[in-house]
Amino acid sequence: MRREESRNGQGAALLALLLGAGLAIWLLLRPELVSALPLAWRLPLILLGAWSLGAAFLGPYGVVPRRRWQRRMVSPPWSLLALGLFALLLAGRALSG
Repeated sequence: MRREESRNGQGAALLALLLGAGLAIWLLLRPELVSALPLAWRLPLILLGAWSLGAAFLGPYGVVPRRRWQRRMVSPPWSLLALGLFALLLAGRALSG
């Protein structure tokens, strides 16, 4: 892996880190948002959460994988899209009861 630093990506990386940290804390406080789902819905949500939160925590450090497909999956816009989708799904679960 190599470090990549860019001035433009720092704001997005900080926002992703803060959103990821907030979602992680929210899931620690309310794990039933995911655990109450049927297994067929729970597993894709867990995978989406692992990908989006992992990319959110990896981004601010500037570590970028060498392989092109891995680099594409952990860098914007895909990582931010996954994080936003994960946040919306959790918010929807929390609001639906």
